[in-house]
Amino acid sequence: METISLKIGKKIYFASDQHFGAPSPEESKVREERFIRWLDSIKKDAQAVFLMGDLFDFWHEWQYVVPKGYVRLLGKLAELKDSGIDIFFFVGNHDLWMKDYFEKELGIPVYFEKRYYSVNKKIFLLAHGDGLGPGDKGYKRMKKVFTNPLAQWAFRWLHPDIAMKLALYLSQKNKLISGEEDKKFLGEDKEFLILYSKKKLETEKIDYFVYGHRHLPMILGLEKNAQYVNLGDWISYFTYAVFDGENIELLKWKE
Repeated sequence: METISLKIGKKIYFASDQHFGAPSPEESKVREERFIRWLDSIKKDAQAVFLMGDLFDFWHEWQYVVPKGYVRLLGKLAELKDSGIDIFFFVGNHDLWMKDYFEKELGIPVYFEKRYYSVNKKIFLLAHGDGLGPGDKGYKRMKKVFTNPLAQWAFRWLHPDIAMKLALYLSQKNKLISGEEDKKFLGEDKEFLILYSKKKLETEKIDYFVYGHRHLPMILGLEKNAQYVNLGDWISYFTYAVFDGENIELLKWKE
């Protein structure tokens, strides 16, 4: 478990599911510029920023090639990192083929599994959320294929132009990948991330569960004074969470 001690007047920010690149480069650029303005707005008091997955609608790193575009976004992240703000990246189901580009070029660590943090004596469990808890069997089977070393090796041998067209098409058309089925609240007794969090509370002391993936912005009180936080997205909601050392809030970005 990592420990973060918040400095006086500083905060921690969380955001997820920007899906930049979709549904088209032109429409994505408008949302990307909006997100960059949000990053500018939090520079004054951010000590750390957690990007909780699916920053891109598709991302794959070849040995010498990364996807075209996102220059302004990557530059802004580098600016924040160089100014002393810690940035952490959790891969989602759309950008799980990240390698070491973010770490080498931006100094931003990339995580593929859930992680625990202690912030001012509050315990956080952080994850994108895909594949956790019961159900979601179709996606879990698909994720095994995506993370299979042989499948990754085969995909790398495709020319990037072909690979990117194929991946972007599947990303938007396949409901298991696109998240089209992740737009309705199923009820507290059926939401797999809520069920997963409740199960964790049976054996662990956790104050905040923070996820992306479901695209449903909400804070829900659980037993033992724990809170379930879903960050929403930057497609329909433009929401984010902020922790000031005492409390966590879910806010909508308004310019």
